[in-house]
Amino acid sequence: MKVLLVGSGGREHALAWAIRNSPRCDALLAAPGNPGIAALARCLDVSAEDVDGLARAAASEKADLVVVGPEAPLAKGLADRLAEARIPCFGPPAAGARLEASKIFAKELMRRHQIPTGRAQVFEDAVAARATLAGATAPLVVKADGLCAGKGVTVCQTAEEAIAAVDEALVEGRFGEAGRRVLVEDFLAGEEVSIQALTDGNSLLFLPTARDHKRIGDRDTGPNTGGMGAVSPAPGVSEALRAEVERDIFVPLLHALREEGIPFRGVLYAGLMLTRSGPKVLEWNVRFGDPETQVLLPRFGGDLLVALHAAATGHLERVKASEDPRPAVAVVVAAAGYPGKPRTGDPISGLERAESPPDVLVFQAGTALRDGRVLTSGGRVLAVMARGASVGEARRRAYEGLGKLSFTGMYFRKDIAQTPATRGL
Repeated sequence: MKVLLVGSGGREHALAWAIRNSPRCDALLAAPGNPGIAALARCLDVSAEDVDGLARAAASEKADLVVVGPEAPLAKGLADRLAEARIPCFGPPAAGARLEASKIFAKELMRRHQIPTGRAQVFEDAVAARATLAGATAPLVVKADGLCAGKGVTVCQTAEEAIAAVDEALVEGRFGEAGRRVLVEDFLAGEEVSIQALTDGNSLLFLPTARDHKRIGDRDTGPNTGGMGAVSPAPGVSEALRAEVERDIFVPLLHALREEGIPFRGVLYAGLMLTRSGPKVLEWNVRFGDPETQVLLPRFGGDLLVALHAAATGHLERVKASEDPRPAVAVVVAAAGYPGKPRTGDPISGLERAESPPDVLVFQAGTALRDGRVLTSGGRVLAVMARGASVGEARRRAYEGLGKLSFTGMYFRKDIAQTPATRGL
């Protein structure tokens, strides 16, 4: 099978690693890829958001399957274009991608179909929002409606903070078109967990559970990021809880999509809060999580390419998979300045040495190749993943591998998989 992988981040590097390990993979292409992916695939000079260019490349290369990593090309209709060309695509059409591309659309869909989620209000006018929020009870969560690369959510401890967050989106225009409408939600207390499942629109194949660490600082302090690390399995998620989530959240969502005529083939990623009254949906994503993918795929006990192709072609019910019992931990290494404007262009040393211990992998994200050297080129530069007999052992191996890496201004959290929920596992 000839596969075209779309994207250039750490998630896509992990996908490339898993797809390349399949005996069904005859050739792997990536658009645009990164230096790490280039060791596994032939990289094409096509942007991940160039829908026309990607469709042309898939056709000219005679790809048997296109696997889409990031959400933006899905929201722009890449899967629709590939369907016109009769090229199987792992990823939903634009109508299904609205689950992630519009938080308001997703919230209203869940309301209509009684899928557990927090209460929320929608605002387009800053004056009306200020009047409503002036007497609101905090904490509150303010979310820009559209895609903001993981930076459109603000947890507000006071009504004043919520008003400021609304003004930032509606008045100051920080998020551009994505912030023309905002969602103000009740804050949900509890433990957060990510649950992801492959689907062909009818069947579900669940992946190992994971929990990521969003805040930039140790002990979950500072602003939210795209994710500073992850651990799998997610602590506190029993098989009974996962079955409850499947019954009360995933299956009703599939029914809702079918009932409303919205096709969906790809991955459904539920960001959940485990509240006292049960699991509730914080958000839906329509692609693999990052950095969760970097710990999920090393624990996926099956042929990932077979599963992706089955989901894309409507035959997922034929696929069975297990889980590697060994936990996995990934620690993200970021550039100085992240999650603001990151420092870039610094040489990275130690990449090969970092992977020398058993069960340690380095997935590159914000990297570039210049004059034969791998340089930093983004905020989240790479993730070091390790497996072990326990979470503690996996964590130790990951940090040992990380200790062999070096670049100017590198930053990482020192407590990944060592928060109160994971300590002692």
